[in-house]
Amino acid sequence: MATRQFWKFTGSLVGLLALLAILIAVNIILSRVRVRADLTEEKIYTLAEGTRAVLKSLDGPVTLKFFFSGGTAEIPMPLKNFARQVEDLLEEYELASGGKLMVETYNPKPDSDAEEWAQRYGLAGEQLGIMDSTLYLGLVAVKGDTLSVLPFLDPRNERMLEYNITRMIARVANPKKPVIGILSSLPVMGVRSFPYAMPGQPRPKNQPPWVAFQDLNKDYEVRQLPAETDAIDPAIDVLIVVHPKAISEKTQYAIDQFVLRGGRLLAFIDPLCLADAMNQEAAMGMALPMSDLGRLTAAWGITYEPDKVVADLSASTRVQRSDNSVEENPVFLSLRNSNIDGHDMITSSLELLGLPVAGAFSGTGVEGLSVGSLLVSSDQSALISAMAVQMGVEVIRREFKSGGKRLNMAIRLQGKFKTAFPQGKPKTAPDGEKKEPAKPEDTTPALKESAKASTVILVADVDMLYDAFAVQEIPIFGQRVFQPLNDNINFFVNAVEQLSGSADLGQIRARGRFDRPFDRVQELQSEAQQRWMMQERTLQEQLAATKERLESLQSKKDKSQRYILSAEQEQEIAKFKQEQIKTQHELRQVRKNLREGIEELGVKVKVINILAVPVLVCLAGLVFGWYRRQSVKH
Repeated sequence: MATRQFWKFTGSLVGLLALLAILIAVNIILSRVRVRADLTEEKIYTLAEGTRAVLKSLDGPVTLKFFFSGGTAEIPMPLKNFARQVEDLLEEYELASGGKLMVETYNPKPDSDAEEWAQRYGLAGEQLGIMDSTLYLGLVAVKGDTLSVLPFLDPRNERMLEYNITRMIARVANPKKPVIGILSSLPVMGVRSFPYAMPGQPRPKNQPPWVAFQDLNKDYEVRQLPAETDAIDPAIDVLIVVHPKAISEKTQYAIDQFVLRGGRLLAFIDPLCLADAMNQEAAMGMALPMSDLGRLTAAWGITYEPDKVVADLSASTRVQRSDNSVEENPVFLSLRNSNIDGHDMITSSLELLGLPVAGAFSGTGVEGLSVGSLLVSSDQSALISAMAVQMGVEVIRREFKSGGKRLNMAIRLQGKFKTAFPQGKPKTAPDGEKKEPAKPEDTTPALKESAKASTVILVADVDMLYDAFAVQEIPIFGQRVFQPLNDNINFFVNAVEQLSGSADLGQIRARGRFDRPFDRVQELQSEAQQRWMMQERTLQEQLAATKERLESLQSKKDKSQRYILSAEQEQEIAKFKQEQIKTQHELRQVRKNLREGIEELGVKVKVINILAVPVLVCLAGLVFGWYRRQSVKH
């Protein structure tokens, strides 16, 4: 009997050991199988197609060095969680690269080699606590002798995290400075005048570049093109067109062929350009201050009316008139979060944009092109004539009739473009016009369609870039210092930066947030805040009515009784105090109900999180046990 039990025990032990060995073997085998699933609602761990294309195009190994002071006790837990999520995202990069990208993680402890390297790379260190410990949370991309640095990964910019990392990888893979071409009828790059003047005439003054264009030379090779051109250098990566007034067909053709070659275009056009009007006033000009792209927009399936302006009652801006009075002007637009696409890299970090007298685009694009909205009006907007705008706010409101739909003021076109000149290059000088000196014949064949996808961004406003509407000058110790009035220049910088990268960067959208907000709690807080504001407004109205009543009673009294309260005044004050106590009690009840609602919601969430899984496991076990018993019976 004992021998039998011994062999039974030995057999069970051997079976358990065999099962353990099988589990270990399966675990080892499965660890080599890269099967991953992103179950988050916003797919925050799924890389964009643009990122995968950039990684696939790498022609050599790239190393990402992630520096994080994870061992420092003073670092708050939310920051540690964010750093862990960044590491998970970097692991996705490494897996998607097919071995072309390597990730290295460093903990730069005080006085360590890792800290010395972090300082050499220029990472931004933040002092923590009283022990002089330093927080590092940065990323470095290295390829050969080329490197690119993100000095600090700010959790507040986590929606742009993938874009910033991918852009950094693209920069080290292609370290050459992008070439930017600027074509404008306005002096956006400034004017350097001759040092001499005609006899009897004042010496002409130099004009500095617009603030939005001042620093382009730091990051790009900038080439200024004439306002009228019949060819665009193939070396130019991005063409910036600003207010192409009375654009000729030869210039349209040059832009058309540039886009078909794969060049990226950023165009600012305007139905009523105030910057041009001011410039004309100084030059005593009479030309209409409007611009468009001629045949190009129609060829792309986009409609633009160069004599129509967007009026939006919900985005009106308070402006000062020439007589110093202030009025709400519906054509001077202040665009906020509801008007800005929060998923596009260009606009995701912007909060306020000012567009004085902007136009609008419509249309879904021709076959092969996708159209995305960057800036839109509210549904309380309409298109009105530019002539009415010049006649004042009263005429604007008289002509305004809400169309009940949103209007696009900035759009992105992506895909393969078709030419606006199917008959080929237009004639440079029709009969009757003054002909220019003959140039060598351009034998380059005309392109009919782009061979690869490209990007065009159209903005129906020029004045958003003009200094008067984008910055405020503050003189400090004789120096000109400019303070932004809005995010207009940020919009321009973001657009140029994204277009100057590879076309794949344009496919990356803003990521979802790692931390998910409690939407129901926010709804409760919003409802309570609305009730609070309504009751507070009621109390303020009662206070104003009581004050007016007391002043009325005071005015009826004799001068000798001016400082003595009458019975009516005392009664009015007592009545107000009772209403005040009642309203304050109601406000406290609103706060109490809000806290109780949030606490009740918290209890429900905890119960679900703590009990739901065990209950489901028990139910699954009961069902499995019942199924086995039924199988044995049969």
